[in-house]
Amino acid sequence: MDGTLIGIVAFASVIGLLAIRVPIAFALAGVATVGTFVIFAFRTGAFAPERAYRPTSSLVFSNSFDLIHSYDLSMIPLFVALGHIAYRAEITTAIYHAARVWLAKVPGGVAMASVVGCGGFSAITGSSIACASTMGRICSPEMLSMGYDKRLATASVAAGGTLGSLIPPSVLFIIYGIFTETSISALFLAGVLPGLLSLAGFLLVIWIWVKQKPGDAPAYTGEITASERRSAAIAAWPAVALFVIIVGGIYGGFFTATEAAAISVSLAVAIGFIQRKLTLRGLWEALRETCIQTTSIFLIAAGAKIFVAFIALTGVAPDIVQAVTDAELSPVVLMAAIAGIYLLLGMFLDPIGIMVLTLPLMIPLIETYGFDLIWFGVVVIKLLEIGLITPPVGLNVFVISSVVGPSVPIDRIFSGILRFLSIDVIVLIIIMAVPWLSLAIPGSM
Repeated sequence: MDGTLIGIVAFASVIGLLAIRVPIAFALAGVATVGTFVIFAFRTGAFAPERAYRPTSSLVFSNSFDLIHSYDLSMIPLFVALGHIAYRAEITTAIYHAARVWLAKVPGGVAMASVVGCGGFSAITGSSIACASTMGRICSPEMLSMGYDKRLATASVAAGGTLGSLIPPSVLFIIYGIFTETSISALFLAGVLPGLLSLAGFLLVIWIWVKQKPGDAPAYTGEITASERRSAAIAAWPAVALFVIIVGGIYGGFFTATEAAAISVSLAVAIGFIQRKLTLRGLWEALRETCIQTTSIFLIAAGAKIFVAFIALTGVAPDIVQAVTDAELSPVVLMAAIAGIYLLLGMFLDPIGIMVLTLPLMIPLIETYGFDLIWFGVVVIKLLEIGLITPPVGLNVFVISSVVGPSVPIDRIFSGILRFLSIDVIVLIIIMAVPWLSLAIPGSM
């Protein structure tokens, strides 16, 4: 049978299974296993299943075994654990409280503090959904109680939560680095400036929003003393220290990304116990949640690895590269088409699913056109970040909706998110048009 046809049918099958809510790990691994079996069974022309059992099992088990034993994959449980431990030790929330104090007198200050808090949370943990869930419980109820417009109080946190995908450390960057065999340390550093640009863009949206509609963000009437500002800033030192270890340690060449993760986890535990904000029960709950979340990610990664090997076996990727080459698409048209595909998929699928499903086809195209894989990684993560707040299945929006409950209908959150989506698209265009923004820091190592 024609390998290209099998590959196309496999992609369509995976998308169909995901549409009916089959877990992505099982969809990828199941389709890849069946497809591999079919290829080997028909290799001689006639159907001979006895010739397919051994090579199929070899492909499935060897690829999943090699991935699980990957050194780079050990970063995922470490950074996931760091996020859970830092939250229970009140390290991540200290950034929000500091921003809350310093921005209290600024119009829309609490919404801005929420975005800054999301940025700080993202600088310690690598999960956008965890960021939105955690900060949503803290920020949105406070803004609603202060009389903030419901759209602003929820959309600002939903958008701010997406920063976890771009600001290092990022689980998505780790998975991208493993599957494209690029430096994860370089990817982390490449996400710093685009992440800060996104954060600044969200702050600008809030400022313009409140400037146009002052009633949507009631002014703070209390008094904030210099002593309170100083105390709040000092209380945020653990989060700053962890960020410096992760980004500064990697940039300075003192640590690898994995070593930075391990050191940061140890330091977060030590700080939590020294400050008496982390208990043994809290540590146990953090580790338990880490195991649950990591297992889910590992299963997806293993299924994706099997699927990538199957796609290589079909030969569909070279055929697509040849078709695009024959079409003589310009680099601009190619990137616009890729962005359109990711934005479309982002309306229906989760970020990890989109990435592992598309990378086997996208990377050969990118290499053929001579684009930098580090820069392309930032573009992909930014596109996935936009997908987290894109209707109808913006995961971060649903997370915030579950936090605030029926008091804020989900359509109200989506109506508020449109302003943040507009700035996201502008930032995406800047990242795509100015590769230096992504490559400056890793290039200067």
